[in-house]
Amino acid sequence: MESKVAIVTAAGSGIGAACARELAGRGYQVSLLARSPSVADLARDLGGIATVGSVAEPADLERLVTGTLDRYGRLDALVNNTGHPAKGDLLALSDEDWEEGLDLILMSVIRLARRVTPIFEAQGGGAIVNISSFAAQEPSLPRPVSSVFRAALASFTRLYSDRYAGSRIRMNALLPGWVETYPVAPADLAQIPMGRAAQPAEVARVAAFLLSEDASYITGENLRVDGGLLRGL
Repeated sequence: MESKVAIVTAAGSGIGAACARELAGRGYQVSLLARSPSVADLARDLGGIATVGSVAEPADLERLVTGTLDRYGRLDALVNNTGHPAKGDLLALSDEDWEEGLDLILMSVIRLARRVTPIFEAQGGGAIVNISSFAAQEPSLPRPVSSVFRAALASFTRLYSDRYAGSRIRMNALLPGWVETYPVAPADLAQIPMGRAAQPAEVARVAAFLLSEDASYITGENLRVDGGLLRGL
């Protein structure tokens, strides 16, 4: 059986790199995008390919998809991962900060969806996972750009799933809480019922599940992976 192929963006480190490793370990051929040239080393270790570029640049996304098809001739899965947008006081953030956040968090997903959906339709199906944040469901004043656009991403995830479920194309979003890719303040850790931040691999395993046939009847969901952090129903 021909190996499935997955694209992972912002795959140079953290959750993105963990998703790449998890998918490669499950037999996927991986095509990775990151701004750092070191992503090529990870791709080489995993037997995949790398594109150096940014999710905020449409031309880089086009190179990513074209290069994947040129190499593998197919595409089965996409993990939309990104970096972090600007932080700051709600009204002190500049227009440029908001515009960069829009491109980073929301437009990158929309642009890749435009590009990969016809591929999935021609193949008879596909799956997309958007790596979002708990801020999509609980806005955080220290993170206004992330909060606003991740809420918008949750809405897009639902709309896309409605539109393409009949074509056997699924889209879900993961909402991680605190993850050990950066220092977590003791006060934040104290709010987590499990008493610790997530390991990137724990988020990656959920992403891989949602891309798999084991999740074939799950679409349009915004799934928390937060150790019980959010209390709302």
